[in-house]
Amino acid sequence: MNWFGAVLILLSTTWIGFELAKKVRERPKQLRQLKVGLQSLEAEIMYGLIPLDEAFLHLSTQLKGPVAEFFLDVSNRLEESASSVLDAWESGLAGLSDASAFKKEEIEILRQFGATLGRHDRENQQRQIKLTLVHLERELSEANEAQLKYERMYKSLGILAGLLLIILLF
Repeated sequence: MNWFGAVLILLSTTWIGFELAKKVRERPKQLRQLKVGLQSLEAEIMYGLIPLDEAFLHLSTQLKGPVAEFFLDVSNRLEESASSVLDAWESGLAGLSDASAFKKEEIEILRQFGATLGRHDRENQQRQIKLTLVHLERELSEANEAQLKYERMYKSLGILAGLLLIILLF
C-alpha cells in the first residue's frame, strides 16, 4: 500500500511539472499565432475593406487554438448584438486570458489595441497594428527566453518534488 501511495505522489507531482512546462512551451507558439493574426487583420483592413466581424471570422478559420477561438468569439459577439467593437473585444479578452498561456502583459497590450480598434482611419489603424506587433515581438523574445530557461526546470522539479515528498512521508 505504501508503494501505491508513493507512485501516486510521484505521478501527480510529475504531471504538475509537465503541465507547467507545457504552459511555458505554448506561450511562444500562441504569441506567434497572435502576430500572424494581427498581420492578417492589417491586410484585411488595408486591402479587403470588409467589416470587422467578417475579418475576425476569416482570422478564426486561418488560426488554431485559443487565438482562433478569441477571434471567433469577437466575431460572434459583433454579429449577435449591436455592441461596440470595444465591448466585444474586452469580452473576448476575458476568455482568451483564461484559455491561453498569455501573461497579463500580453493581455494588456491587446486591451490597449482593442481600445483603438475601429476608431481610426485605415492608415492610423495600420500604425496601431504595427505598434502592437512591436510590443508582441518583445513579449515573444521574452517568452522564448523563458521557455529555454524554465521548461526543463519545471519538468525536473515536478519529478524531484515528488521524490522529496516520498522520502519525507515514508
